[in-house]
Amino acid sequence: MRLRNVSYAKDKIAAYPDYIKDIAFNETFSIDTLLKDPSRPLHLEIGCGKGQFIHTMAQRYPHINFLAIEQYDSVIIRALEKMIEIPCENLFLLRMDAEHIATSIPENSLEKIYLNFSDPWPKVRHEKRRLTHQRFLKVYQKWLKPNGTIELKTDNKAFFAYSLMSLNAYGMMFRFITMDLHAEDLSGNITTEFEDKFKTEGPIYKLIATFEEDKS
Repeated sequence: MRLRNVSYAKDKIAAYPDYIKDIAFNETFSIDTLLKDPSRPLHLEIGCGKGQFIHTMAQRYPHINFLAIEQYDSVIIRALEKMIEIPCENLFLLRMDAEHIATSIPENSLEKIYLNFSDPWPKVRHEKRRLTHQRFLKVYQKWLKPNGTIELKTDNKAFFAYSLMSLNAYGMMFRFITMDLHAEDLSGNITTEFEDKFKTEGPIYKLIATFEEDKS
């Protein structure tokens, strides 16, 4: 998918340091300095896109802190604009590549990780870039508290099948699996922009999984 350039994105991101931070390669930061109340539970979305999901979550659950990562400034600027229109003091945005966040999240600090419509990287040679590859799972395991969960949604059947196999091979436990989310009870489902656009073109797949408590 070709992204449109948003000429003002970098300047606008720089103008709202209370809402968003642009993280340079190998830059370190402290999450506690970004959050208004670090004592709250913390959830992370990797690849927040235009921010509909995470912004809605932050409004619905004000007692939880939400951190959202997106690589492209031309996309995350839309999430920032939602924040400007309806501020959420429990949500902070990071413009950065998820590849570079491994050492920036403290161990045992997250209760949930959301992977919504991640790039499936369908070519075999790109397998290690998939966010459910075992090298990422190893990082997630360190970040999550005991019984913390990963929630994944995708419209890509091959990526979903790969994710099920990868998580199962890593020894994760599945709490929920559906091959057609929108045929289920959707009372608790919060959609992304991508989900709203493509949900009529085929099934949306979802899983919720957790690690064993022993992290040795």
